[in-house]
Amino acid sequence: MVVAGIPIGALVVFALIGVALILFVSEIIPNDITAIGIIFALAALEPWTQVGPRAAISGFANTATITIVAMYMLSAGIQDTGLVQRLGLHLAAFTKGSETRALAATVVTTGPIAGFINNTPVVAVFIPMISDLARQSGISPSKLLLPLSYAAILGGTLTLIGTSTNLLASELAATLLPRGPIGMFEFTALGVVILIIGTVYLMTVGRWLTPARVPVDADLVEEFDLEDHLAQLRIRKDSAVIGFTVDELDEVTEADVTILQIRRNGEVFLATDTDQRLQHDDILIVHGSLQALNRFREKQQLSHLLREDVTEETFGASFSSDTLAKAVVPEISPFVGETLAVARLQKFHRTTVLAIRREGELIRTDLNEIELEAGDTLLVQTIPDAIRYFRETGDLVLIEEDAFDRLIEDGIEEVAPLSPKAPIAVAIMAAVIAAAALNVFSIVIAALGGVFLMIVTGCLSPPDAYDAVSWNIIFLLAGVIPLGLAMEATGGAALISAALVATADVLPLLAVLLLFYIVTGLLANVITPVATIVLMIPVAVEAAQRLDANGFAFLLAVMFASATSFMTPVGYQTNLMVYGPGDYEFTDFLKVGGPLQFMLAVVTTVGIATIWGL
Repeated sequence: MVVAGIPIGALVVFALIGVALILFVSEIIPNDITAIGIIFALAALEPWTQVGPRAAISGFANTATITIVAMYMLSAGIQDTGLVQRLGLHLAAFTKGSETRALAATVVTTGPIAGFINNTPVVAVFIPMISDLARQSGISPSKLLLPLSYAAILGGTLTLIGTSTNLLASELAATLLPRGPIGMFEFTALGVVILIIGTVYLMTVGRWLTPARVPVDADLVEEFDLEDHLAQLRIRKDSAVIGFTVDELDEVTEADVTILQIRRNGEVFLATDTDQRLQHDDILIVHGSLQALNRFREKQQLSHLLREDVTEETFGASFSSDTLAKAVVPEISPFVGETLAVARLQKFHRTTVLAIRREGELIRTDLNEIELEAGDTLLVQTIPDAIRYFRETGDLVLIEEDAFDRLIEDGIEEVAPLSPKAPIAVAIMAAVIAAAALNVFSIVIAALGGVFLMIVTGCLSPPDAYDAVSWNIIFLLAGVIPLGLAMEATGGAALISAALVATADVLPLLAVLLLFYIVTGLLANVITPVATIVLMIPVAVEAAQRLDANGFAFLLAVMFASATSFMTPVGYQTNLMVYGPGDYEFTDFLKVGGPLQFMLAVVTTVGIATIWGL
């Protein structure tokens, strides 16, 4: 059946894509759950989508999906060696005091590393180092964190394993083109050009455009606007709280107030770690809304010490007592999707969340009911043991402010020790890359072999291997791959390509290629790069066939455009990771990333035409 010249099957698939795009952009439900819904809908509507149950779940067996799982695990093996942490501390020692050297070291180091190790954990490791480096250099962390993310994205264009979109493009090349999969270093020459041009931009124009959102040496209480949410209260003689422990008081009070410290005769007791009974003249450091604090003070007969402000210094210095710190929720954190009440950070880690910054919004009340999301920046009151735990597990990325000071005091071997397995892990990673580059094995078999060797040699434990995988990305990938199949099977890809091919009547072929790059890049900034590449590569290959052009050139344009999303914080996961710590606004990504994205669109298009031809 045909409606207005469009097959009914294509209309059904377009409707599914439209719903998926709305859900991807709005994030009413998580993207990976949307992908599961896509799988169900495609199979349930098989008469129109032409995708049966087996094809609907084919994304889970796709070689790109399996390769990406393996690369997450291999990257974790390299991370566990301590090499990246060691490099970060060396950078801190080398660049201290110079903004130019700090920026250059951030960009020049991150890019090449991201070409061989998944860039998300690289950025997770570097965020604390770069933030401390900015403090030591006397500059705003915001001036370095956005370039850090952009450099990691640029580095992903260097090799086939640089980013998941490259691996997916290789699989689609093998499926849609007679030439087979893409080689490990087949596009490295162009990737190097892109990295160099991007680096020059970040060091010049980008440096000027990047705002200094976080003030140098900013007090964390002021940074999270908590002046009215923290107070010092003195216990009066007639106070109802005398004789209670903190836990007992929490059970009987209805006020939404959290006690953080008890201060008594010069001693400080951490509320989550003491059974001290409250006494007359004790000072309580408390957290809550202004209204809740006032209700708590009046009901419990407490005096408000109006002249005693609560600042970051109230909580002591890192690694010596309880402290305030910023923490980023990484994508692989077990806390993603959990409320703070369920996560129970206070009970298990003696860590109290005081505020959450999410995509420019500051959340300071009703925190226990908030579901944590990847990219959230938390202001926490925590302790040294918890900081060490989170640093080892990666469940939270703690942004320390004394890494360089500890480096001077304790030495680099103590602060960032190297694993004795480091040479083995590096050798295994090098062997995987060499085997794939020399076509000894396919990339998926080489990567799986590398994971096997990492585990049997003790470089990586099985639980750590599974924990390293961003399973939401894997489910997203597995869900959108059959959507691409449905577009091809129903003729939807041919319809879209026909509309874009029509521009060839007024534009030269090079300009049509540039148009595909720009359209793909804009789409990748709104939805995920993975979804974009699955939708756009079939369209690009179909358009190339209609134009009698080089299908591989059009595929590469889509691949590079999907891998370089600079214009929004949601376009690429590393952008989301620096969004909170840098206190950026949405428009900052447009202002800094927009010129870079369009400049690289021209450079990449010309580079593809020069190297591979049209």
